[in-house]
Amino acid sequence: MSTPETTELLAQRYGEGYRWWVAATVLVGTISAVITTTIVNVAIPDIMGAFGISQDTAAWLSTGALAGTTVAMLMQAWLIVRFGPRRTFLGAMLIFVASLLVAGFAPNELVLIIARVVQGCIAGILQPMAIYMMFRVFPDNRKGQAMGMFGLVSIMGPAIGPYIGGLVIEHFNWRYIFFVGVPTSFVAILLGAVFMPERESLKEDPRAKGAFDSLALVLVSTSIALMLIVLSNGQREGWYSNTILGMVAISVICGVLFVRRELRSKTPLVDIRPLAVPAFAATAVLSWIFGAGLFGSIYLVPLFVQTVQGLTPMEAGLLLMPSGLAFGLAMPLTGYLTDRLPARRLILVGLGIHIVSSLWVAGVDVNTPVLAFAMWVAVGRVGLALVNPALNVAAMRALPATQLGHAAGLINFFRQLGGAFGVNLLTMNLDRGLALHGDALNAMQSTSNATADLLRSVEGLLARAGASVDLQTQGALYYLGQVIEAQAYTQAFRDCFYMVAFAFILALLPACMLKRTRPPQAALLNSEKEARVPESA
Repeated sequence: MSTPETTELLAQRYGEGYRWWVAATVLVGTISAVITTTIVNVAIPDIMGAFGISQDTAAWLSTGALAGTTVAMLMQAWLIVRFGPRRTFLGAMLIFVASLLVAGFAPNELVLIIARVVQGCIAGILQPMAIYMMFRVFPDNRKGQAMGMFGLVSIMGPAIGPYIGGLVIEHFNWRYIFFVGVPTSFVAILLGAVFMPERESLKEDPRAKGAFDSLALVLVSTSIALMLIVLSNGQREGWYSNTILGMVAISVICGVLFVRRELRSKTPLVDIRPLAVPAFAATAVLSWIFGAGLFGSIYLVPLFVQTVQGLTPMEAGLLLMPSGLAFGLAMPLTGYLTDRLPARRLILVGLGIHIVSSLWVAGVDVNTPVLAFAMWVAVGRVGLALVNPALNVAAMRALPATQLGHAAGLINFFRQLGGAFGVNLLTMNLDRGLALHGDALNAMQSTSNATADLLRSVEGLLARAGASVDLQTQGALYYLGQVIEAQAYTQAFRDCFYMVAFAFILALLPACMLKRTRPPQAALLNSEKEARVPESA
């Protein structure tokens, strides 16, 4: 029986540079998955046109991936224990490549949505795995450096993904955006086959003897999926229809059974006991809202500028790049401030900044300059950059050391879950707003107001172009319909941005519940000052 290629054996073989090879391996795989997660947002209008699907169906391209990421994060630790880092990584990357090819050649929207869910699942496995491996190979004095590299890669995806997607659509078509990640995925597979370690021993790991709690995974997956389907189809099916009420009932029952099972289990899939601590529960609510606001705005902004302002996919991606860069550049500063200022203060300031940004964005219309729009969105990202590290710190400080491992995963779970529900809720509100504002604007049209002047002006233009009388009337009415639809879309998008602002205003309440804990650096400085007092006396 051959000796397994453990981390220690590979480190001896490749020397000091081994940790960098491992970092390159997991980061290449992670950036392939992260870029694919965000690259689709600029292609939504093209995909809707290609398959003739509605807005609520197209939203599943984003919510399906986010939901898959949320659920798969619960499996990552067990997969590493059961199969080892190398087999888990290579298996995930091979499935990811297959899902990219299936998405690129998808014959209909159902196949495309399923492929997107699979891509989200792989992202949910790769992201925590990258953190796990980098913590494993980097020494204690360089773990901060490792997390800095991971944070940079995590930011690069949302920053450059939409622009790359727009560039590809501009020169090819939307199907090619899924092929972007194939070359980098193959690079990650080659690196993983060489540098990723196997399980530490061929003898069965005692932790691997415990069967994976597949029932708990099925319960939580069913509960989340059904509730997302309800939000997506409730407007069309009727909120009080038997189908919708039945799915709500099943979702609630599955959720209750999942909570009951996790509370009784000695090895829970998700340890939900930390939620009994009020301060930690407040951070969980904040994480949910944070994810909803972040992913919801990433979804809405490119859709608005393409649908209402007529920007190309490449221009829409370019508009999002400053916000992603602003988020990434602000992270080191906010990390520094988190060590020196109370987490609650940073969270409240960050929420306030994002509220102001959302209110600014809510005033957009077809004539809003792209540069101003990009600036407003970037300001909001700076606010979220203040919230993100402070939120993690506040969550950890609310609990005893014995619960920190599960708490970190639980906060990330709520953030991803908020993203999935946030996109779905905003899409539902967008469809509802479009219908309501469209009906209201149509009801306001009359032959005795400005509408008649508009129709006569358009008919006059068509007459001068040589159109027949019938074509003049039809053309004028068609133009009026386009104007009404554009205005209804604008009002509906404004409602969604106001909804985001209102959600962050509500988030101020749980933020105020956080404890006024002293940051580590401030506590250290204070203790040093106290220690000097007797000496001076």
